[in-house]
Amino acid sequence: MLTLTPIGTARTPFGEKALAPRQASAAKDVTGTIELLPEYEHALADLAGFDRIWVLYWFHLNEGAWRSKVLPPRSAERRGVFATRSPHRPNPIGLSCVRLDAVEGTVLHVRDLDLVDGTPVLDLKPYIPYADAFPDAKDGWLGAADPIAAYDVRWTDEAEAQATWLREAHGVDLAPRVEQTLALGPQPHPYRRIRKDGDALRLALKEWRIGFRAEGQVITVVSVTSGYRHSQLFAEPPDPALLPHREFVARFG
Repeated sequence: MLTLTPIGTARTPFGEKALAPRQASAAKDVTGTIELLPEYEHALADLAGFDRIWVLYWFHLNEGAWRSKVLPPRSAERRGVFATRSPHRPNPIGLSCVRLDAVEGTVLHVRDLDLVDGTPVLDLKPYIPYADAFPDAKDGWLGAADPIAAYDVRWTDEAEAQATWLREAHGVDLAPRVEQTLALGPQPHPYRRIRKDGDALRLALKEWRIGFRAEGQVITVVSVTSGYRHSQLFAEPPDPALLPHREFVARFG
């Protein structure tokens, strides 16, 4: 029998799974903290001298059984889960390499953080370049040493105003996740929740809908809309959780 006990908790800007980046490299400069339990303060001695650390954690929001094959964002076909970084694993353990800015008591200040807020942290290890970096290693089905997305994501003035209002009025920051997802391409894909919408395309991002068009290697976001129906938003008694959506519809229609 194995027993895992969290040593601390990650505090990040991402309150929902749908808003968290898929991996640390897609979370460049995102800041947060890892707060360890008091009994681990002395275990942090000497860690501040490292630029990067490995964080092992538990995908605590995963539900249901694990999947032997999954559909990664960069693949048109299902792959064995052990050949991917999917969170749907027999043991839902995640691994991220983050930059370490400072250690204050039992609080680690880090960046490039891709974890959901409240994620249980299981272990920390220093990143050691000569032991952990193998730039010439084969990358399997990915087929490219550095598979950087080639699509340029832009926003119309109207869509940018809608996204800005949501961020400033209700702390709902859709832009980073929209850009990360659409940068992978505009093709309809179940994993990215992209669907055709008449002559256009639509991305479902949690309860929000992002309308966009694609021309060559440029993707232009043209609208942000609520995923709720009018009857749901304005039913009596009003649902407090839908306040951002009601105010958004009242402002933008």
